[in-house]
Amino acid sequence: MDFMKIKNLYKIKKPVISFEIFPPNEKYPIESVYETIDELAKLKPDFISVTYGAGGTIRGRTVEIASRIKKVYGIEPLSHLTCFGAKNNEIEDILKKLKKNNVENILALRGDFPKDNSEIKGDFKYASKLIEKIKKEKEFCVGAAFYPEGHQETNDLLDLFYLKEKVKEGADFLISQIFFDNNYFYDFKNKCDKLGINIPLIPGIIPVTNAKQINKITELCGSTIPPKFQKILTRYENNPEALKEAGIAYAVEQIIDLLSSGVPGIHIYTMNKVDVVTEIMRRIKYVKEHLQEVN
Repeated sequence: MDFMKIKNLYKIKKPVISFEIFPPNEKYPIESVYETIDELAKLKPDFISVTYGAGGTIRGRTVEIASRIKKVYGIEPLSHLTCFGAKNNEIEDILKKLKKNNVENILALRGDFPKDNSEIKGDFKYASKLIEKIKKEKEFCVGAAFYPEGHQETNDLLDLFYLKEKVKEGADFLISQIFFDNNYFYDFKNKCDKLGINIPLIPGIIPVTNAKQINKITELCGSTIPPKFQKILTRYENNPEALKEAGIAYAVEQIIDLLSSGVPGIHIYTMNKVDVVTEIMRRIKYVKEHLQEVN
């Protein structure tokens, strides 16, 4: 398979379907995530992104997994890279490792503040500065994050300003934080259009399949739960199988609406749940194939 920069994928193929996985906790063998990738690879995603995991503490595993996705599975990897608290030489070292392993796509993120609010000194305050650093290395294609409902730490105006800075510094495409109401995505895209932000905006969708998961998600991301989805959660929270089925159906409905509206791709936050993603891909199979034919 010929590998390419992800920005070019969005130019030649529509829709692009991608998955996000996270490395196992350091307590668990890395083989556990390879078993997940074995199954996800069968679904033929256009690329797979690999997170840092909680607190950005497993960078080594991220590079290793991204490298394996490319070499063994023949799928383009997108390696997450967070900069909060990082020194310039640390970022340079990671870039060298990625380059050595022929990983040429990076999702540049600031990263989360420590939960205890302790001060961590580093050379990068914002993701835009990390993007600037990475783009000096001509080999890399860089993605960045955006927040359809606005970032929890800023207001809407500031959030758009920071996004504009990311694009100015060279972001090639943008992947959204999760949302459960597609209108947030459409409204945000309209704002970006007015600001002249014309790189691909990719909606990120997560299938919620258990009640504990949604509490953690809303706490971390501040995502709004619309009444329609809240009704599902309330009705089925004590029936895991029913909630799983309803959660998949809700995610599929979101995805089909977005694809029908012409988005260039869908990024699925898999939570490493192969069965859930497999069912979603089964349900959107003919919609995806139809759009690929007409595009």
